[in-house]
Amino acid sequence: MRILYSPLEAVQLAKQNPDKQVVFFAVGFETTAPANALSVVHADQMQLDNYSILASHVLVPPAMEAILADDENKIDAFLAAGHVCTIMGMEEYYPVAEKYQCPIVITGFEPVDLLQGILMAVIQLENGEYKVENQYTRYVQREGNKLAQSTISEVFKISDRVWRGIGNIPQSGYEVNDRFKKFNARLKFNIDIPLAEENKDCISGDIMKGLKKPKQCPNFGSRCKPEHPLGAPMVSSEGACAAYYHYANTERLEKV
Repeated sequence: MRILYSPLEAVQLAKQNPDKQVVFFAVGFETTAPANALSVVHADQMQLDNYSILASHVLVPPAMEAILADDENKIDAFLAAGHVCTIMGMEEYYPVAEKYQCPIVITGFEPVDLLQGILMAVIQLENGEYKVENQYTRYVQREGNKLAQSTISEVFKISDRVWRGIGNIPQSGYEVNDRFKKFNARLKFNIDIPLAEENKDCISGDIMKGLKKPKQCPNFGSRCKPEHPLGAPMVSSEGACAAYYHYANTERLEKV
């Protein structure tokens, strides 16, 4: 197993080692999908029979809609991820905002971006509006990156995907399409990955849906820490539980 900076490095490994099978674990949101798809295109052009990918991509809009459709939903507004929208644009969010009457503000990741995005969402809520707004104008365009989208469409098809803490969300992932099926590691090696059981002591689903805060989990900071996570929000440094663990004022949180 090797850690690489780019899936194209995996293609080069396959070219340099024709006697070995090279499988790239293609994981991530829409942001990493173009490069992963491009690796398949390059492998196809180079006629490599020893390269494949194990795709585990997830899509943001279906997950947002699954949360908003939940009977217990308490979400007032969304800050949409600017890096995803840089690739995919804004079009997918308009029907979501309209259907659920929920403001969606696309933001960057700098503190001033997030603060302005929150302000824009609050202004919408105070005015009784539910629009899609773009705070991250320096990168995000309404149509997104058409070339990246075209590469994704060439290689991937939309499929169902299981989300840790939430369960199966229909049409919320990417899988290698039939045209490039010889590069699909699941088919190539007849891989049947069993579903991992959720930890019964983890409330990650409620946290990701905004129903509870990390500090309301009895295992937060004790049995569940970044070095020993029980669920998805503590695994990633971007997860809600990990953020609470590293940056929250725990003394103040005790009073919340």
